[in-house]
Amino acid sequence: MPDALSGLPDELPPLRDVIARHEIRATKALGQNFLLDLNLTRKIARAGGPLKGQTVLEIGPGPGGLTRALLAEGADHVVAVERDRRCLAALRELADLVPGRLTLVEADALEIDEYDLDPKPGRIVANLPYNISTPLLFKWLDRLDLFEHMVLMFQKEVAQRITAPAGGKAYGRLSVMVQWRCRAANLFDVPPRAFTPAPKVTSTVVALEPRPAPLAPAKPEVLGAVVAAAFGQRRKMLRSSLKQISADPGGLLQAAGLEPTLRAENLSVEQFCALARAIE
Repeated sequence: MPDALSGLPDELPPLRDVIARHEIRATKALGQNFLLDLNLTRKIARAGGPLKGQTVLEIGPGPGGLTRALLAEGADHVVAVERDRRCLAALRELADLVPGRLTLVEADALEIDEYDLDPKPGRIVANLPYNISTPLLFKWLDRLDLFEHMVLMFQKEVAQRITAPAGGKAYGRLSVMVQWRCRAANLFDVPPRAFTPAPKVTSTVVALEPRPAPLAPAKPEVLGAVVAAAFGQRRKMLRSSLKQISADPGGLLQAAGLEPTLRAENLSVEQFCALARAIE
């Protein structure tokens, strides 16, 4: 019978037994580092607020540590995208124990169209594979109408870039494009020893809340081009770095009300948007 406090059946086998039985070993090529501590996975599951009534998208569930936590914390439904068939076999056992609450999608997360998922998720909670975490985030920035909240684990260095304020070394293209559309906050670190196998770096759980409207008006493709050009040569002044997208970078900067001697890291998100509008 299901345990009303945990949202999981009493007869759920220990995760380490499931891993041993299915001979699941983390594969470096898939960016796998398994998180098995249920206390920690439940902390991640709770980080985005109550899950009752929610359908949650999870990427790279592996043998199901975070999947179990999401179900335990009361998620109505979890849509888990996994490409490793060894892990899928273990996850199918879990799906059988929680009828109607876990949908498995065998696919590369970079290739799926989230609009086609059924049921459609309203949140993402995931321990992202390091090797595809940034491309996935950029992909989701174009699908924010689907999601009301995201709780994602990144390599700490990437998390710092996501939330970095203007003026620092960590501030860059990722900072601008994410903060333009989302409120971003680093929640807590996860040490290497929490994973199996232990990675060489610390991880950080990040909360992303899509803004009702972008921070300032701009066309995404134009803003993206401006930001890429500016940070592509971040040591140079903007009057030099913007030459690749404008024949008259000085006039462009003047139109945006910016000094030509500024560097990319000195501009706020709103100022980058002003540059994009000047180009438009």
